Amino acid sequence: MPFKGKTVFITGASRGIGRSIALRLAAEGANIALISKTQQERPDLPGTIHSVAAEIKAIGGNALPIAADVRDEEGIVIAAQKTADQFGGIDIVINNASAIHFAATDDTPAKKYDLMMEVNSRGTFICVQSCLPWLLKSPDAQILTMSPPLNLNSKWVGVSPAYALSKYGMSLLTMGFAKEFHGRIRANTLWPKTFIATDAIRVNFGSMIQQSRQPSIVADATYAILSGKLGRITGEHLIDEDVLRQTGITDFMPYATDPAQEPQEDIFLD
Repeated sequence: MPFKGKTVFITGASRGIGRSIALRLAAEGANIALISKTQQERPDLPGTIHSVAAEIKAIGGNALPIAADVRDEEGIVIAAQKTADQFGGIDIVINNASAIHFAATDDTPAKKYDLMMEVNSRGTFICVQSCLPWLLKSPDAQILTMSPPLNLNSKWVGVSPAYALSKYGMSLLTMGFAKEFHGRIRANTLWPKTFIATDAIRVNFGSMIQQSRQPSIVADATYAILSGKLGRITGEHLIDEDVLRQTGITDFMPYATDPAQEPQEDIFLD
């Protein structure tokens, strides 16, 4: 079990990609700190940190659900301390929490702009900063951020400038961490090749949910990266399908939401 004894601090862990990654790494022996503000289920949004913790414990894993909002610096500092106290340290930070308002400039209220900046780029910075004392003590520290390659020529930059800025902020920070902590902490980004069947896709892209892949493809790519199957890489923008191809996987049909439909390529990849 390559993750036995390692502790993973993952944000946005109550559903979707975060939940899938948490379960995948827990099955490989990792201690999982589940960071999310979601404690009560909603009819339209099933899943909480407590339900995911129960799933992890049901497969024999170790989970610590912590109710915290990545916008709340004090809350994240406390969450990092609780994680280290419970498991003896922090080895991996996965910046998965994200806010999306996919709209043009004249349809993006300042409130939505602020939310995306606070959750996405600022949240990424706060989480890494709060976990840094323990990451620097880890013999194999890593940061993995769910954000796209830095491509200013992408048409999507002009489709939704505010959202693009917030996600590119996550990517730029992660590249900065790779440089700043070179030789001590490895840092990379991961982005899906196609739409992933999450609530964000359902709400913002509607019918595209049937042309999406399951979150498990991102979880499997995360496992491959963090377990070193690609080597000790750092400062790289990675795509889930490309990662898995490098590990020998060529059949992606099992990940399809609807095998009869061709998956839709995700944004920022043009």
